[in-house]
Amino acid sequence: MDILTANDRPGAYPASYYAATAQALAPLPPAEGALRADVCIVGAGFTGLSAALHLAEAGYDVVLLEAHRVGFGASGRNGGQVGVGQRVDQDVLEKLVGKERARALWDLSLESVRLVKELIQAHGIDCGFAEGVIHADHRARFVPASHAYARKLQDVYGYDLIRPLDRDELRSLVGSPAYHGGTLDRGSGHMHPLRYAFGLVRAARARGVRIFERSRVIGMTRHEPLEVKTDRAEITAEHVLLACNGYLGRLEGRVADRVMPINNFIIATEPLDEDSARRLIRDNHAVADSRFVINYFRLSEDRRLLFGGGESYGYRFPSDIEALVRRPMLEIFPHIRDVRVDYAWGGTLGITMNRMPHFARLQGNILSASGYSGHGVAMATLGGKLAARAIAGHAEDFDLLASVPTPRFPGGAALRWPLLVLAMVWFSLRDKLL
Repeated sequence: MDILTANDRPGAYPASYYAATAQALAPLPPAEGALRADVCIVGAGFTGLSAALHLAEAGYDVVLLEAHRVGFGASGRNGGQVGVGQRVDQDVLEKLVGKERARALWDLSLESVRLVKELIQAHGIDCGFAEGVIHADHRARFVPASHAYARKLQDVYGYDLIRPLDRDELRSLVGSPAYHGGTLDRGSGHMHPLRYAFGLVRAARARGVRIFERSRVIGMTRHEPLEVKTDRAEITAEHVLLACNGYLGRLEGRVADRVMPINNFIIATEPLDEDSARRLIRDNHAVADSRFVINYFRLSEDRRLLFGGGESYGYRFPSDIEALVRRPMLEIFPHIRDVRVDYAWGGTLGITMNRMPHFARLQGNILSASGYSGHGVAMATLGGKLAARAIAGHAEDFDLLASVPTPRFPGGAALRWPLLVLAMVWFSLRDKLL
């Protein structure tokens, strides 16, 4: 089955809250004929758009190819959380790569959030950015570790925008009895991701980037000059960046062995009155909890509850996304049982075995950046900038991320599905029982 078309109509955005509330961009033409560029980028999500923008600002001629529409994949469907840190805690990174490189990765994460804010400001992107992300512990025994981690970030990493929350304060901020404490990070935030993506598109096009939609890449040669082929075009370029994340398919086996697509789902309720919205999330922060299969939620600008939860590991989305996500939503907020759900949608993201992004130099002039594992809004934006800098000859930070080991899934792409399903069933049971 084709992951690009298994759940979506070619060239059409999903029926999501985001698509319904973003000023639509006029369709862009498909690539046709023989084209030349300094750089050809495959995938018009946050990584590809950021890379294209930064390359164009540095004077490169860029062609950006998108199989569907710009911002079509995870970039335009996600929970909208813009978080500092990597997908795994600094404690894990210190053991994985040592304290010095772990500190450098932390600094890159701060740069990633700063970059998002700078791009929003510089290009006048109206995406409703709001500050604050709460980490909510669903087990009381998790709270001491969360508080200790906040203190470590303060004392060791000098990060003073995070603080512990005890049970009473957390429940005053999040109107649910499901949580026992956690942390509040005011250096992170949340926004409308598709409107952000559209803002990057406008900025890139204004700087001369040639963006082609409905231009699926079907092959690529690796001799120089590089040739990237669609069903209607052939692009000759000196450099290629693969920015496909969960929608890579079979285009590059060396990446597919390490980055696996999984599906995640979100619902959006009807608009709530101001008092009801404040009883759910008092100060308009985003929330992500401590479950392995994470529940994440926030309020939209028009006071809808956007709630993400549930995962699937086959190609197809479930037949009733609303029912799948409503179940964990009502576990957290049982008192909104009668609130109507107006939108329900799914998307495909790329994960790695250790949840760190997979950056790779596949050969001297072919780069790949993907596998953000649900932590991609800021890191993918930065990933695009780092890939652009690497192409321009300044590869230190790209190479730092590429040096972080991202193991192959057991059995590679051929066996990753059944083995991951078994693992995720176990973790889902652990969330419920332990």
